Amino acid sequence: MKSFAILPDQQLIHLYMEGNGDALSTLVSRYKDKLYSSIYFLVKDKYLAEDFFQDTFFKIIDLLSTGKYKEEGKFLPWAMRIAHNLCVDHFRKIKRTPVIKTSDNLDLFDTLNFSEAGADDRIMKNQTRDKVTKMIESLPEDQREVIVMRHYADMSFKEIATLTNCSINTALGRMRYGLINLRKMMTEKQIAL
Repeated sequence: MKSFAILPDQQLIHLYMEGNGDALSTLVSRYKDKLYSSIYFLVKDKYLAEDFFQDTFFKIIDLLSTGKYKEEGKFLPWAMRIAHNLCVDHFRKIKRTPVIKTSDNLDLFDTLNFSEAGADDRIMKNQTRDKVTKMIESLPEDQREVIVMRHYADMSFKEIATLTNCSINTALGRMRYGLINLRKMMTEKQIAL
């Protein structure tokens, strides 16, 4: 599987469609953190996010095996759109929107490696991460969604606009207002990041 790590997404998709399961494993490994983080910010529940993460890849496998993936060279935005749609469908089914809540047991960055830093650095990074996560969670949903897609999934504003079904200017505006609101919260709470 190590030799697959350097291959582009398109080549991995072709290898998987030819029957090579390691190619899909490489894609999963490559994007698991970004996809899970984005899903978690939408659903606010660790276990539900894990379920949606798995459902996303089941759907991806199904679509790849039936040849419904369009070769645009943009696997991550396609996967993000699938995950986003699964989350939206879930909330439509239960006829409610995600509740913004803060939690002391956030597992958003469990997969990041801070092992080379000292204990005091890890504690400070964890505290800062938790503060930022709580502030992002308290943003209005449309602002939070754009910030998550831009910073955690590295999506372009064009991709965000397509995924959220809005114009690029609207996506940019949501990002701007989200950042303004984050700055206000930092100033009010006198948080230095």
